Amino acid sequence: MNETKDLMSKTVVNSWNDFDSLRHVIVGRADFTCIPPTEPATEAKIPEDSDMRGLWGPRPLHTVEAANRQLDTLTQALEAKGIRVDRPTPIQWNQAVTTPDFMTGTMFGCMPPRDVLLTVGKEILSAPMSFRCRYWEYLAYHDLMQRYFDEDPEFRWEQAPRPRLTPDAYQVGYFDEITLEERLRRTAALDFVTTEHEPLFDAADVLRIGKDLFCQHGLTTNRRGMEWLKRHYPDHRVHAVNFPGDPYPIHIDATFVPLRPGLVMNNPKRPLPAEQRKIFEANDWEIIDAAQPANDKPPPLCYSSVWLSMNVLVVNHQTVIVEASEVHQMDQLDKLQFEVIPMPFRDAYPFGGGLHCATADVFREGKCEDYFPKQVPGTQI
Repeated sequence: MNETKDLMSKTVVNSWNDFDSLRHVIVGRADFTCIPPTEPATEAKIPEDSDMRGLWGPRPLHTVEAANRQLDTLTQALEAKGIRVDRPTPIQWNQAVTTPDFMTGTMFGCMPPRDVLLTVGKEILSAPMSFRCRYWEYLAYHDLMQRYFDEDPEFRWEQAPRPRLTPDAYQVGYFDEITLEERLRRTAALDFVTTEHEPLFDAADVLRIGKDLFCQHGLTTNRRGMEWLKRHYPDHRVHAVNFPGDPYPIHIDATFVPLRPGLVMNNPKRPLPAEQRKIFEANDWEIIDAAQPANDKPPPLCYSSVWLSMNVLVVNHQTVIVEASEVHQMDQLDKLQFEVIPMPFRDAYPFGGGLHCATADVFREGKCEDYFPKQVPGTQI
């Protein structure tokens, strides 16, 4: 008990994966969130049939309030389990982003800290995101980072190179009259809207499993970004993965989710290619198909797919939090011997994703383990 109180009262930054016991976490806020105007990167995220097409500006207040209620409920549930929770400081997102290289009409929000903040061991890194509307998003976490810096003398506060996001960072006309079939062809061919002009990656595209970092090559993370990560983390092994069945490959955590050592859940619509599975098979990891979503469509004004059903938050090797309406996912995890905590969260989905998206690790128990001692030739960056 005294050890728990001590951990709750002082900051210790340390997290190597998404499944060891969670002790300290950041949970986002929905305040002032905007639907950003069209820009070269956001076109990638909005499906052709989305009710968001053509809309931009502040989200309706009643939806913000509903999302915040669910984020607050998640916070209370985590705190009830003895987990320390910090919250970002929202800024007024309904402001233009202006740099010497570009201008866009609004910013986005700070509901999904997982997109921005990458925790690797004792370091928290702000990612060089490819959306112009998210250029200043790291500022919502600035006060927390300063506090952690003051309280933990071993904490490393890092910022990846700030991208310029000029037109050279994107393929001109990439989305002009593109069909779903063409999207799938291009993503399978590793042909994305982002170019290799400068390093780009979102933190939520990086899957941390001890000494190995698995990076999704997609619409928000390029190979130059992965090369930067390889150089920045020389003691880690960096691997590129991709999921050809996904027409909108943005963030890995609704596609490939580690549940505990040796067990990972894969979106059955977006299977990991056979060559990339070999490193998991060689090290006796089981890859299972996630259960089918219980909902046949996302909530109104939501970027994400119905597969947020598998965007779960693992609290420890025995406990997982799942969106309350996702009965199939809960049933699957129950049969895998997890304690399943249902959490209403669909009102928060439109603000940046599911339960995993809405959080960012500060401290999980455990050290940097080598879960893949048998490396497979050709898998590393």
